[in-house]
Amino acid sequence: MAQKILLVNKFYYPRGGDCIVMMNTERLLLDAGYDVAVYAMQYPDTIDSPYKKYFAPEVNFSGNASQKMEAAKRTLGWGEIKASFTKLLDDFQPDVVHLHNIHSYLSPVLGQIAHSRGIRVVWTLHDYKLLCPAYTCTRSGRPCELCFLQKSNVLHHRCMKGSLAASAIAWLEAKKWNRKVLESFTDAFICPSEFMASKMLSGGFNPEKLKVLCNFVDPEKLQRLQSAEVNHRESYYCYVGRLSEEKGVRTLLKVAAQSEHRLRIAGNGPLAEELKATYAHCPQIEFLGHLDAQAVASLLSHANCSVIPSECYENNPLGVIESLCAGTPVVGAEIGGIPELIGPDTGITFASGNAQALATAIHIAMSRTWHHPEIKAESISRFSPESHLKILARIYSKPTD
Repeated sequence: MAQKILLVNKFYYPRGGDCIVMMNTERLLLDAGYDVAVYAMQYPDTIDSPYKKYFAPEVNFSGNASQKMEAAKRTLGWGEIKASFTKLLDDFQPDVVHLHNIHSYLSPVLGQIAHSRGIRVVWTLHDYKLLCPAYTCTRSGRPCELCFLQKSNVLHHRCMKGSLAASAIAWLEAKKWNRKVLESFTDAFICPSEFMASKMLSGGFNPEKLKVLCNFVDPEKLQRLQSAEVNHRESYYCYVGRLSEEKGVRTLLKVAAQSEHRLRIAGNGPLAEELKATYAHCPQIEFLGHLDAQAVASLLSHANCSVIPSECYENNPLGVIESLCAGTPVVGAEIGGIPELIGPDTGITFASGNAQALATAIHIAMSRTWHHPEIKAESISRFSPESHLKILARIYSKPTD
């Protein structure tokens, strides 16, 4: 009989990286013959699922006072979420509950309920919420680790949206779901990068429960990257991602404005309009806006190199992985999990936030001859769904199996 896996994420539509990885995992498991169910929060954009009737009622942190109170209760595991999740456990009877992003809109209480029934609980860490109540390990635009061992710092610095109330909720959530409690019901924490695992160790987590497993490229996108022309390169470099402060795009645009090389930018975000206006006079900088998967594959496959200029603790960015699977070398910031994805034959790293170092790295990358077919072949093997599934299957199995 096929192993039964229940995947849990707060949203069930392609809202962000965590959602995409969870949905890719669902397809991967189904294609491999697993019996798979999903659990998420009800939301207007939620895609259809035979398990939608079990989903937790929506909560709204931006609503009226009553709605905010219900949302705050959810963070502590109170309310109707227990009943809906228990009903799904009763009906589906999973062998493994695989948690993804569950804080706030769902709750770690789900793992606690599953563990109490003898179900194996696995948790993929897409961000630093278990270490940083504000998720990001950043403060004033720079990396910060003050909350790793003293969670009250989130209150002192008002790290959640600059709000004392929001930071207080985050602090209470962190106290309720502290390290000892989380470890008591989680059999394995999946860290998509060695960097994430190292930070979990810094936060006091049990090393025996930390399993490193890199993200993979979903089969549909991988097929697009595989079929794209690998040797036809044009004279430009590209950035694919969110236009926001922590992604280092201000530093990138500062460098690009002084460079002779052409930069093409795909993506939107809070800085989009400001950056477009600021650099409208620079003919070498082109803003493409949001692109679909096919257009992104084409953009990457024709670029000389891509740039990941992040100034935050990136975990295991798909932007690096997809670029390499297109045979395109990466100029990546030396921060978070980025450097461990890039080797001397697949890209160049530079000091995060250092404009001069970035300018030098881009110039070298644009001037160098790269072996694009070799980069592509090695990366497709390294980040393939099949390689990912082999390790995931071992994590799903109990040690006595």
